[in-house]
Amino acid sequence: MDFATFFAEAPAFHPNASLIKGVVCGVRVEDVEDPLMRKIRYVDKLVDELAKGKAMEKILR
Repeated sequence: MDFATFFAEAPAFHPNASLIKGVVCGVRVEDVEDPLMRKIRYVDKLVDELAKGKAMEKILR
């Protein structure tokens, strides 16, 4: 399954996902224009930050 299919078939994307800010692989998440790539970066940012032990409240700023 590719990312486009994964996100198209997902039940819903959390409405607060746009609150995720920061840099992933040198790219500022909130500046990504392509909607699919922005969703991929949101998930990537969440995984990275949660793996570091950060609380969800600190990630969603």
